[in-house]
Amino acid sequence: MKTVIVHDWLVSVAGSEKVLKLMHELYPSDIYTLLKNPKNLKNSFFEDKKIKTSFIQKMPFSKKLYQKYLMLFPFAIEQFDLSEYDVILSSSHCVAKGVITRFDQLHICYCHTPMRYAWDLYFQYLHESNLKKGIKGRLAQMILHYLRIWDVTSASRVDEFIANSKFIAKRIKKLYNKEAKVIYPPVDINFFDPCYKKDDFYFTASRFVPYKKIDLIVEAFSKMPDKKLVVIGDGPDMKKIKSKVFKSKNIEILGYQEDEILKKYMKEAKAFVFAAIEDFGILPIEAMASATPVIALSKGGVNETVIEDKTGIFFNEQTIESIIEAVERFERKEFDLPFIRKHAEKFSEERFKTEFNGYVNEKVKEYNF
Repeated sequence: MKTVIVHDWLVSVAGSEKVLKLMHELYPSDIYTLLKNPKNLKNSFFEDKKIKTSFIQKMPFSKKLYQKYLMLFPFAIEQFDLSEYDVILSSSHCVAKGVITRFDQLHICYCHTPMRYAWDLYFQYLHESNLKKGIKGRLAQMILHYLRIWDVTSASRVDEFIANSKFIAKRIKKLYNKEAKVIYPPVDINFFDPCYKKDDFYFTASRFVPYKKIDLIVEAFSKMPDKKLVVIGDGPDMKKIKSKVFKSKNIEILGYQEDEILKKYMKEAKAFVFAAIEDFGILPIEAMASATPVIALSKGGVNETVIEDKTGIFFNEQTIESIIEAVERFERKEFDLPFIRKHAEKFSEERFKTEFNGYVNEKVKEYNF
């Protein structure tokens, strides 16, 4: 049985690349991807792996501005000739699931999410990019319309879907009318040391982009001057976020930090604050691995990972008032910190490998490979 792995793009090492890494450890194979950034892959697991890229790799400025070529992604992914392989394993949040395969090949897709900007975040994306009107706006809308049609059509090329949460399994069912096996992503639990004596500050971390709602968390804490907040991250919204803490001495924005610094603040914080609607949400798991309770929006994948009143506190709306009320409730509760750490261990890398390998083997047997 000859396997191959297909991934959208390899320009950095983030959450989906951690899944890709373990898939490759289980099934050492060629990796096909739209493009790679060798500089960002240096000293990573992928530096010396056999990676085959598409013509997007040779497009001008593609390593940094690859998203400008979004319209070409479906065509590019369809140009990969995978006819020599028996089993195709795709890791997809954009177009990787759309590779062309024969009827006698088995294609299993680990779906991180159907492409968000074409579906759930379509109107938000147009609004935040100022693309709701004008010639550029109409062109963007036409491209995303085309992508939605291609996305649904290409879903039929997948024999079996794996979703990274029940939340995503519901999206797959609605958009593609296909059932999906839920296997939660791997989290490097062992990297995070549990700490059972907490410092007197709250903590949040993320890339500073609109849907992460870091600005909302910062604004909420600016109205609670007696409560300290430490923020790690960087991104397009940095200026906007800094403007909200101009006179707030209780909020410290550290910008981008290495993993060791992130780990230090994660384990010492009294709670980790999370206001995004995520498909799964790895950071809340990393917080719990540090024995740190989570204060989170009760939407998305976090509903499946945080236990109300045992490993964290939920709030129901993305509003300043809702966050403040949740913090106040948090301060009236006591948490069993060793229990929080124990709960996080259910999302380990070892667990992912066992579940993913077991599922693939089951399907290989079912499809007579």
